[in-house]
Amino acid sequence: MDQKLLAIHTVGELRRAGYKTSPVRVEMRDNLVRKLRERETILPGIIGYDDTVVRELENGILAGHHMIFLGQRGQAKSRVIRLLTGLLDEFIPVVEGCDLNDNPYAPICRRCRSMLAEQGDDLPIAWLEREHRYAEKLATPDVSIADLIGEVDPIKVAEGRYLADEETIHYGLIPRTNRGIFAINELPDLVEKVQVGLFNLMEERDVQIKGHKVRLPLDVVFVASANPEDYTSRGRIITPLKDRFDAQIRTHYPRCLAEEIAIMEQEATRLPRPDAQLTVAPFMKEIIAQLTFEARASSEINHASGVSVRVTINNYESVIANAERRATRNGESEIAPRPSDLYSAYASTVGKLELEYPAEGRNEDELVERLLNRAVTKVFDRHVKLEALKPVLTYFQQGHGVEVSDETPAVDYLEPLRQIKGLQEAVGMLKPGESPGLIAAAVEMVLEGLHLHKKLNKERVNGRFAYRA
Repeated sequence: MDQKLLAIHTVGELRRAGYKTSPVRVEMRDNLVRKLRERETILPGIIGYDDTVVRELENGILAGHHMIFLGQRGQAKSRVIRLLTGLLDEFIPVVEGCDLNDNPYAPICRRCRSMLAEQGDDLPIAWLEREHRYAEKLATPDVSIADLIGEVDPIKVAEGRYLADEETIHYGLIPRTNRGIFAINELPDLVEKVQVGLFNLMEERDVQIKGHKVRLPLDVVFVASANPEDYTSRGRIITPLKDRFDAQIRTHYPRCLAEEIAIMEQEATRLPRPDAQLTVAPFMKEIIAQLTFEARASSEINHASGVSVRVTINNYESVIANAERRATRNGESEIAPRPSDLYSAYASTVGKLELEYPAEGRNEDELVERLLNRAVTKVFDRHVKLEALKPVLTYFQQGHGVEVSDETPAVDYLEPLRQIKGLQEAVGMLKPGESPGLIAAAVEMVLEGLHLHKKLNKERVNGRFAYRA
């Protein structure tokens, strides 16, 4: 945007500068066309939607549609909606002091129309940033018409205005988002009488507030989110409102492990720790992501509810935190998660899973353990050839054993690496490099893989795990 425009403060100056205003749908469409031509990213930070959601979203914007996003929890519906502000102009001119962000050339509220008639080209304007042109409301049963559309303001009445005066109205969120984007999250939770007021406003723009019939030709793009189970099965969105959303876009979970891992790495919170370096083995990232994939495929978990990507993110954070605790206690400068740290992910998993057949006495920890064992087995088989581990098994068959723990320093794993014939070659399949922390993680991975393939026994001994023949 030309910064000289921001120095303009009256309608007359704006006209002389040749500035033209556009409806929000046209503005978003024009900016999208420009981004497509320049091959810019439409939804920065959104992974795995390029060939699905992004295409449908682009079509919806090009068509000037109101849109509803359907998807289970943790599918970035809200984030996608909020990123739509990137398709708005950086600044737009509004009548200064107007609650409705009125277009200085064609105001819709009575106050601004009167001011324009009286002051003409001297009508003062202000510049509104794109971030202030977006409003969002979480739909709950207590949301009222007054919240969304407006209510008579008793203070204005007490100041001497008549009830019949349009200026006694205190406008709600939607009118205050005029010339912007309004989003409703979890739309089915909105009570039916409020839904009626919403669809009337979307289409006819005819609003009644306490007997006032106010025609508001609002310029608003409506976007909503909903769980498909609520939307299709429970039927809690009234039919006329469904009809007024022009496009229905289905979101989804990551389609492959690489996308899940990329989201996990992007979203995980890492607090700065200048005295220690974080190194995470690729196979550890795969296990954490695979755990979520196993949960999504499990018949024991409610598929309608879904398993959020937040499970993967929080598990990654938990496993890193456990590794950091060990490194701090042992005075290590490397934070390297390993399979014995995976037990810390139980706390960040069980609360996010909704069982298909909940029953008293069912142990969620046991379910998570089964899912985790499947995940470790699949990742192990992806990297390690079981038949190549016969020399390692020979060591255990001679009566030897190995103990591991999430408290054991990484350097303690170097001794079994030298003692056990074939273990170094097995660890090499996991490509840990020279890092002691990653070598320790690889040693544990080999032992756990052998256990899950029923080649070794695993016993818990005072907080440690002993692997034996």
